[in-house]
Amino acid sequence: MYATYLRLDVLVWDSDRTVIRAARRKLAQSAQRDPAVRDARKRFYRKMLRDHADAQQLVVHCRL
Repeated sequence: MYATYLRLDVLVWDSDRTVIRAARRKLAQSAQRDPAVRDARKRFYRKMLRDHADAQQLVVHCRL
C-alpha cells in the first residue's frame, strides 16, 4: 500500500486532512459513499495516514 501513498502526490509535511482528501480522490466513485464498504474505506484511510506518518519520521531521521 505504500506505493498507493506515493501516488497520492502529497508532500511529506502536508496535513493529515490533505492526505485523506487525496486518498478519497483515488477511490472509485461508487466506493466513496457505499455503506457496505465503509470498514474497508476506513482501513484504507488509516493505512494512508500510517504511511504518511512513517514518511514524516523517515525524513526527520535522515535529517539528523
